[in-house]
Amino acid sequence: MSYTVNVYGRDVICASCVNAPSSKDTHDWLDALFQKKFPNEEIKVNYIDMDNDTNLSDYDQELIEQVNNDELFYPLVTINDEIVQDGYVQLKPIIKWFETKGVTA
Repeated sequence: MSYTVNVYGRDVICASCVNAPSSKDTHDWLDALFQKKFPNEEIKVNYIDMDNDTNLSDYDQELIEQVNNDELFYPLVTINDEIVQDGYVQLKPIIKWFETKGVTA
């Protein structure tokens, strides 16, 4: 099975995420992590710039609207269109998501 991880973010670090990595840093970290931790899985990590990307799906635009309305925070991480983390992204919930799908290191 293949997995699509989307990291939604902005160039500006969110106000409530003081001392947290930037959205782009979160993307880079997750991309490197998945290559090491799950080398036999097909995991594609995308960065979606909430201010500059074009050709966004209705789902993408809905998530961005929720961020703009302070219902969600960025960086926002989805896996296969399921929200896994928002705001200060931590490893445990992301790894747990994969484990519940039967993916192991």
